[in-house]
Amino acid sequence: MKIISTPDNLDVLYEDNHLIVVNKRVGDLVQGDKTGDTPLSDIVKAYLKKKYDKPGDVFLGVVHRLDRPTTGLVVFARTSKALERMNALFSNRETQKTYWAVVKNAPPKSEDTLIHYLKRNPKNNTSKAHSKEVPDSKRASLSYSIIKKLDRYLALEIALHTGRHHQIRAQLATIGCPIKGDLKYGFDRSNPDGGIHLHARSLHFVHPVTKLPLTLIAPVPQEVLWQSIEN
Repeated sequence: MKIISTPDNLDVLYEDNHLIVVNKRVGDLVQGDKTGDTPLSDIVKAYLKKKYDKPGDVFLGVVHRLDRPTTGLVVFARTSKALERMNALFSNRETQKTYWAVVKNAPPKSEDTLIHYLKRNPKNNTSKAHSKEVPDSKRASLSYSIIKKLDRYLALEIALHTGRHHQIRAQLATIGCPIKGDLKYGFDRSNPDGGIHLHARSLHFVHPVTKLPLTLIAPVPQEVLWQSIEN
């Protein structure tokens, strides 16, 4: 059964006066869109308002996003100062982001760095990975390694060097390794919960206010395949 996050069941991984980090579930929408569904940002605001009995509006800044079918850690800023500084950390690539993905088909190498040029198609909300630069494309880079071989799938750990639209999904599909459940990028069937097996596993950065190094890890979903990787 799919569980959507609410103020009462929010999976908070880290919280201080400046930041709050939550473990996003499948189907959670990080920021509002044309669907009109309640975004995770509003749910976190409601959680903070209730927990601290705050009158009036609660400030919350969206630092980065995850695709709706993915899971894992999402950082929000609780002050405008923290938001500005976190935005700078992300734009200057001063964060280390690690993802886990479950794919079918073994990649050409057990570990490698992939560089493509991604061109977004807004009509169907996809990105196509090209081996060479094409008009309106953006350079995309990631490194992957196989961390576990499962009966029918492989688990990859991915270090993201750039943050492009659908980057991991498009780049892995291009090397013949679509992510489990990702119909949009070539997997043959959807997952029962409508999600895909892509999880924002860890994030390392220097705290924007305290200046202390911070490493955050998001537990994988309570699902058999994910649990077999973590355990």
